[in-house]
Amino acid sequence: MLHLALLLTLQQPAPAPAPGPQGLPPSPVARIVVTPAAPSVMAGDTLRLHAEARDAAGNPVPNARIMWFEAGFFEMTAKVDSTGLLRGGYPSRGSVNAVAIVPGRQPSQPVEIPVIVTPGPAARIAIGPAVNRLVRGQRVTLTALVTSATGDRRDDAVRWASSAPGVVQVGTDGRLLARAAGSARVTAAAGTATAALELTVLPATVKSLEITGGGSEARTGDVLRFKAAARDAKGAEIAGLAPAWAVAPGDAEIGQDGGFVAYLPGTYTVAAALGAAGAERAVRVRARDVRRATTTVGRLPLAQLPTTEFWPHPDGKHAYLATLADRVYALDISDPAAPRITDSVLVDARIINDVMATADGRYAVLTREGASSRRNGIVILSLQDPAHPKQISEYTETVTGGVHSAYLSTQPRYGTHVYLTDDATGSMRVIDLNDPLHPREVGRWQTPEAAGRYLHDVDVRDGLASLSYWNDGVIVLDVGNGIKGGSPTSPQLVSQYKYDLNALYLDVEREGGPGFVRGTHTSWRKGSYIFAGDEVFTAKPQGISLPGLPLGKANGRLHVIDVSDWGRPREVAWYEPGDGGAHNLWIAGDTLYLGDYQGGLRVLDISGELRGDLLAQGREMAHVYTGDAAGMIANAAMAWGAFYHNGLVWSNDIFSGLWAVRLEPREQKRPVIP
Repeated sequence: MLHLALLLTLQQPAPAPAPGPQGLPPSPVARIVVTPAAPSVMAGDTLRLHAEARDAAGNPVPNARIMWFEAGFFEMTAKVDSTGLLRGGYPSRGSVNAVAIVPGRQPSQPVEIPVIVTPGPAARIAIGPAVNRLVRGQRVTLTALVTSATGDRRDDAVRWASSAPGVVQVGTDGRLLARAAGSARVTAAAGTATAALELTVLPATVKSLEITGGGSEARTGDVLRFKAAARDAKGAEIAGLAPAWAVAPGDAEIGQDGGFVAYLPGTYTVAAALGAAGAERAVRVRARDVRRATTTVGRLPLAQLPTTEFWPHPDGKHAYLATLADRVYALDISDPAAPRITDSVLVDARIINDVMATADGRYAVLTREGASSRRNGIVILSLQDPAHPKQISEYTETVTGGVHSAYLSTQPRYGTHVYLTDDATGSMRVIDLNDPLHPREVGRWQTPEAAGRYLHDVDVRDGLASLSYWNDGVIVLDVGNGIKGGSPTSPQLVSQYKYDLNALYLDVEREGGPGFVRGTHTSWRKGSYIFAGDEVFTAKPQGISLPGLPLGKANGRLHVIDVSDWGRPREVAWYEPGDGGAHNLWIAGDTLYLGDYQGGLRVLDISGELRGDLLAQGREMAHVYTGDAAGMIANAAMAWGAFYHNGLVWSNDIFSGLWAVRLEPREQKRPVIP
């Protein structure tokens, strides 16, 4: 989570400079005229803003000096310096502020200037579906995804062309018609970017089509994979053809790979067509029926300090709970019905966003932001007595600007390292913790230089680090897995998946205006999937508020990204609760546990292959609202995360403290008595 002090800075206009000595006359500046009035800058480019201070009569004010500030969350996507030089980082809409200073007078009121950052020029085009063989008479609709060199999606008008229109005709909308046997190249162009498909059209020899595989029964959310076999007049199969798939009614979907999934129970007809040939199959779908009852086993109410990260000690009896303040609590959770505080660690910090113990339980690391000394970094704790952690060292040397998140990973070959986020540069730093008394930086990695670069979170599993890189999406690095020759001292890029945050959250912008908070916030890799959650808040304060800190409405989607092919990651499914968002998550087996911010705790069935809208499929197993009448904000939930530990779900809520929840066993269905 972006810490609350930062959210306060991001969601409110940048303040005007502090007023001068009491008694200064008001500013003579009535308005500030900015040129251009509605600036637009391309990502990676710069634009000089000019401003003139004028009085009430419209005359220039002599000796007026203009000061420039980023406003709202815009510093995540662009920068403006003291001279008015605007540099675009990531496509977005936001604003900057201008304030006029006249010697001996009070500062003027700030003026907000809307700014648009647009994607860079078209650099790549991805055509889909990747067909290469057609039969005469077949129709296929192609799509073209246009992106810039940095992977930002563009909304270009694509120019389609065929090298042999008599063989393959292509319309301005990308629709193909195979007209005659032969070969043709179909190209898509946008700006200077091009892509092509080499197509072969076969004679109309398909006499029959047979649907195989899949199945006749399924639950909602189950993925059935159908295939279609095209046969000639002699019954021989014609290989390499891709039929058009369809399903009816509309409460299900089927991809052009034949993957079928239903959202509601019912009977569906799956159809395949190839030229004049077609085939159908019926599928009966029943409800997924995975709902579970829950019992709140115990509570540790904390209403005086907002809480952040919870981390259980591997001994199963102790845990640690951080705060949006200067302390981490040590807990005894051996009796889940009555968890209690055994000690606390106080450090110089306004924000402790993260705490984590080593796998062997000997040490822990906590992160610091907002230290009065301006030396933040991390603090290393000894857990020799798990109930009474002791600070033994710290590391600040290269990360004094603040550390938001950290992950401890131990690999047999390399030992223990801390992978942390550096607030000042937006880079990942690797700290060697093999000698906890003398931690040292041994590696770093960052995306190409850009205004607004921000790394939010790191997760490391099996030598692969999954980086939640806000505007840059999810990035996977080899830090010891071996697939790219990486190590903790030399991280190597494996893959990146970037999506259009602005397009995805148009409703958030409509509700709260431009400049809203949005970015890839957290991720967890399980098998061939990466689960990535977005943190999204409306720009305008709404609803829940802390003293001095109005929060926008929380939103956000959990993306399911298929990384079975590291070179071609693709989103296959999603989960979007709608009432809060997707903050921190935990996966155990086939179950995902999620802190849904204002929605509380949610539990999700992620068994089997995943495709489509997981919420609509009935995969949600449980929901616990973690608001408390005696909480910091009465009856308001703000669930930070969820952890499965010792058979219980531990959910930490910013406003109400810690919850221990048990999912009850499934009850056998009882007969309906008339």
